[in-house]
Amino acid sequence: MKTRFAPSPTGYIHMGNARTALFNALMGHKRGATFLLRIEDTDTERSDMQYVDALKEDLKWLGLDWQEGPDVEGPNGPYFQSQRGDIYEKYYQQLLDAGLAYPCFCTPTELEVMRKAQAQAGQPPRYDGRCSRLTPEQVAQKKAEGIPYTLRFKVPKGEEVVFMDAIKGRQRFKTDDIGDFIIRKADGAAAFFFSNAIDDALMGVTHVIRGEDHLTNTPRQILLLEALGLPVPEYAHMSMIVGPDGSPLSKRHGSRSIRQLREEGFLPQALTNYMARLGHTYKDADNTLMDLQQLADGFELSQCGTAPARYDENQLRFWQKEAVQALSDEAAAQWLAPFAQDKVPAEKWPAFAALMRDNITLPDEAVAWAERLFEPVPLPQTELSVEVAPGFFEAGAEALAQGADFKQLTEALKATGAKGKQLFQPLRWALTGQLHGPELPVLFELMGREEALRRFRQAAEAAA
Repeated sequence: MKTRFAPSPTGYIHMGNARTALFNALMGHKRGATFLLRIEDTDTERSDMQYVDALKEDLKWLGLDWQEGPDVEGPNGPYFQSQRGDIYEKYYQQLLDAGLAYPCFCTPTELEVMRKAQAQAGQPPRYDGRCSRLTPEQVAQKKAEGIPYTLRFKVPKGEEVVFMDAIKGRQRFKTDDIGDFIIRKADGAAAFFFSNAIDDALMGVTHVIRGEDHLTNTPRQILLLEALGLPVPEYAHMSMIVGPDGSPLSKRHGSRSIRQLREEGFLPQALTNYMARLGHTYKDADNTLMDLQQLADGFELSQCGTAPARYDENQLRFWQKEAVQALSDEAAAQWLAPFAQDKVPAEKWPAFAALMRDNITLPDEAVAWAERLFEPVPLPQTELSVEVAPGFFEAGAEALAQGADFKQLTEALKATGAKGKQLFQPLRWALTGQLHGPELPVLFELMGREEALRRFRQAAEAAA
């Protein structure tokens, strides 16, 4: 078995493409198969090497290592489509020699007029094959005149393309609804239908798992491969990811690139656990945080749904919380260091990072806590929801001035008659300006008695 991920390097990878890579990697990982990476960069105007480098970095960060492709190489290269032009030419010529392809000289304007006429007639938009009826002399004349032309595949008439989709079941497409399609663009670049299918066959890909937006491409690719006598892989088309309102996932739903999520501090295990459940369910451990091997062990195409997979930011944050709490003290410190270490005294950093692990979801929360604990803060603006016992803050300040530790501080506060919520809410408020947060004894130790004293005096002045 061999699966593949074949992105176009025209931007940073987003969750939809990352999920495609993940599903292919999990499918192969479970069965000891090869996971192949191929860069589909035939769109030279939009493709950029910076996005290739970013793509590889993001895949490795997610743990999705490929066994064949760029940097790894293998027997089926090159793995950049822009370097495979000579290979494609061989198959173009094979189709031309068999009478299964022909040059098309139609201009974009002519094609647009054709589509509008078909729409007005209630017909599906498809090429009407007019250039297939040109004589050899007419073709030669147009080429001699330097008229740009594409190359089209001649689709057989009156037939059906039938295949079994591993997720969506049996699929049927009438060839009369497809129309002759472009396999080589006017600039000589290979069209997606062609290069994608040819490379899958030549690189030995056995299973193509991709989004259902490619479903209608599949009959075209099957026709091509069968015409060339090349092997046809098994296809599986995943449901698309949509926003909460059911429309295609976009920035307005909170969609970000993997790079952006990484920069926000999301952990790779959080993303892989979330994405593995977008349109796929795990029978026995759907709410258990798993590593890639465990995710692969439970991955089955039969467990992929056909309904759209709804993006849920809360679910993503749930898996982030699970992943954060699974970190060791050392790993938590490494995770938070780029965000918050410069705001924390060096000797207090290990304890601070360990405390944050159990109390935050993303690093910006740790940054906020570091600023609250180790930088002078103004009188907190959060309003207390309980009545404060008379002399409460003064008693705390006096105890701290006399060298009280946290236990002694609470005993002094209890002496004012405060207990329960009336004790701990004003105490937390005075120390942190918040009504909720990490364990107070640890916060107190991190802050230090001198800073705690300053804050209790500030609270006492405000309450006077």
